[in-house]
Amino acid sequence: MTDSYSDLQAALQSLANPEKAQHLMRFFKTGPGEYGAGDRFLGITVPEQRRLAKQYRHLSLEAVAQLLESPWHEFRLTALLILTDQVRKADAARQAEIAAFYLDHTDRINNWDLVDGTCPAILGAYLLHQDRTVLYQLAASNNLWEQRIAIITTLAFIRQGQFEDTLAIATHLLCHRHDLIHKAVGWMLREVGKQDVQVLEAFLDKHSHEMPRTMLRYAIERFNPAQRQHYLKSKPISGGIPKPRSR
Repeated sequence: MTDSYSDLQAALQSLANPEKAQHLMRFFKTGPGEYGAGDRFLGITVPEQRRLAKQYRHLSLEAVAQLLESPWHEFRLTALLILTDQVRKADAARQAEIAAFYLDHTDRINNWDLVDGTCPAILGAYLLHQDRTVLYQLAASNNLWEQRIAIITTLAFIRQGQFEDTLAIATHLLCHRHDLIHKAVGWMLREVGKQDVQVLEAFLDKHSHEMPRTMLRYAIERFNPAQRQHYLKSKPISGGIPKPRSR
């Protein structure tokens, strides 16, 4: 069993690729004023991080917390991959502990890849049989990544045929300003449609006229051309912000 934080740190550092790091910094929008502003990359591939996460899957939560505090994006992703590996084999008490730990560190889960690949497995799996109020609290926060966690976590429920929370949180986020939320909500609505297209259509019939264009396009991606045109002609509000009425 390998559980040394310093060994994992050294293993990650040894895989650094400065050329790839520059590409990742552009891809994840780390420039001033962009959503990933200030994030730093070593240039390590995700498969390499998954391999190390499995190798160090018994790392303590204290050591995982150290990884999450790192300025390096790959340290934080590897930490979260370790948690997803741990939670799959955890009993109910351990699942609750990991979920609470995850919620205590949302400030370090601060890019879309860190959110999307982890919250359904960690929070979603735990909340399947628990009160889900915390997701509504996250959706109501002023933090972009907490809001994305709120909607993406519901993927775990969708896969079990449970749509109520997805639809409620999607409704709450309809007028959000950021396209990362538009894409996330549209994606989850599309996932609902894969399970039950009538549920998706009912939501669109009620809300398509107020959905940002990107959100709507993501939601109707699997529809045939005629269906897509039907909803696209409902004139969604650009950017999710209502236009002021002329006086």
